[in-house]
This record gives sequence, C-alpha cells and structure tokens, in this order.
Amino acid sequence: MFTSVLMIEKALTSADVEFVTTLHGDEQVAFHVLLQPRGDQADRLLRAIDDIALGELDEAARERETPEGEAAKGPAEQALAVSLTALRAAGSAAEGRLVEDHPLDALRKLVEEVGADEVIVLTDPHYVEEFFHRDWASRARHKVGVPVLKLFSHSKA
Repeated sequence: MFTSVLMIEKALTSADVEFVTTLHGDEQVAFHVLLQPRGDQADRLLRAIDDIALGELDEAARERETPEGEAAKGPAEQALAVSLTALRAAGSAAEGRLVEDHPLDALRKLVEEVGADEVIVLTDPHYVEEFFHRDWASRARHKVGVPVLKLFSHSKA
C-alpha cells in the first residue's frame, strides 16, 4: 500500500477527494492527514493579499472575521473529521490530526513516523508565499526526504 501524508488547511471538497484518491490509479493509498488551523494576524494579511490577487475583494474584507488561534480549533477539528470521512468513503484508509507545533516540523515527524512515500500539500493559492518560496510545499522539499507534490484546491470548502 502506498502511504501519503496529505497536508491541508481546510476541509477537502469532493473534487479534492477524487483528485487525491485517483493520483495513483488503482493502487491503494493510505492517507495521513495534517490540518493546520488558522494562524495569527500576519497570516491574515497574507490571506487578504492572496484574496485581492484573485480578485476576491469581499473575501479580503472578511479575513478579520475568520477565527484564529484557539478559536480556530473547533472548526479545524470539524474540517479534519469531514475530510477523513470523505477519504474513507472513497475507499482509502485515512487518519489525521491537527498541527499543534510548527507545521513543517509536524510534517517531518509524521513522514518519519509512518514511513511515507510522498507528501501532498493541498491548499488554496498563496501567491506572496509562493513567490518567495515560503509556502509549505517549497519549504517541505528541503525537510522531509520524500517527493512533495503541490496541488491547489479545486474549489472553496
């Protein structure tokens, strides 16, 4: 069985689930999902800039209403549960956890712990971070020792 660590920032959509579960054809895949709850005020600014770059001005204006820190834990746990249920319903083995430390440290530990074959980072576009190669996928390539695939979410969750 192929083992993938899937790093996400929100609940997987049905299109996302279909995409990641069919990447390896008929081969069975076990997913170990890491979900990063919303961060701090600096993350909010980067998200707003990304929204503006995508022409989503209403979303940029609503960024400050999005729960962060401890307030984001409940919605993150729910998003993780929804994602795991969807992956299992698609026929894949799936388990997961929220990221409580630095995301890349948690990713490296999990890759080692489960003997992962690959890492899939599935997020919305983050133009500022990607431009400066500070996004999760770019940074993970230097830390995890397995191939890192960067994919963009198909639609809003």
